[in-house]
Amino acid sequence: MYVLTIDQRGSSSDVDRVPDLVSSIKALTPATFERSVGDELQGVVEDAGEAVDVALHALRGGHWYVGIGIGTVRLAPGGSPREGSGNAFVAARKAVELAKAAAGQVPLSVVAGTMGRGNSPLPAQEEGAMASAHAQAVLRLIGRLVQQRSDAQWRVVDRLRSLQGGAGRHGAQKQVARELGISEQSVSRTLLRSGWQEEWAGRPAAAMLLGYAHDRITGSQTKGDR
Repeated sequence: MYVLTIDQRGSSSDVDRVPDLVSSIKALTPATFERSVGDELQGVVEDAGEAVDVALHALRGGHWYVGIGIGTVRLAPGGSPREGSGNAFVAARKAVELAKAAAGQVPLSVVAGTMGRGNSPLPAQEEGAMASAHAQAVLRLIGRLVQQRSDAQWRVVDRLRSLQGGAGRHGAQKQVARELGISEQSVSRTLLRSGWQEEWAGRPAAAMLLGYAHDRITGSQTKGDR
């Protein structure tokens, strides 16, 4: 599973943004996200694609540090994330702290929760840690596109997503242009400058890497290294 710990940036001089983020995440995943402590929220998701969706959604406003922990989770069905345990929670805590320390970079980190003995992790755990690092790199690249997008670009991107749920449906750009009262050429240029196609091409890659990391990490812990 994937534990996401999301902490508000500059919370001492800003309004409490946790309730709004918790509410908006409900449109992305059925998983429960709730305040854990202070201006921080936490949730556990089973699907790697949903983890990507939540992480990028949080990055969008520029108000959050995002940590993703991958590994084992002990949580009763329907239980509160605050009641959970497992090395994915430990990894998520480390990840959000690393995100805070990532000066000048996209404030997101991915950490593998491993249970290797001493300084000799199992090969599968090493592979999982490497895949986690690769997932982080892809998510930071996509996150940069998301964070740099202007309000005008978001209006076009959001409308297109609502019509087609992501990538290409014939005639969608024409409909967006009509609804927003702009030309098709303007829609096309806006999408090009926003990096929208690159984002939607990169999301599955990030999810695939998270999934591979999860399989290697949890597999090594439950079945031994094979």
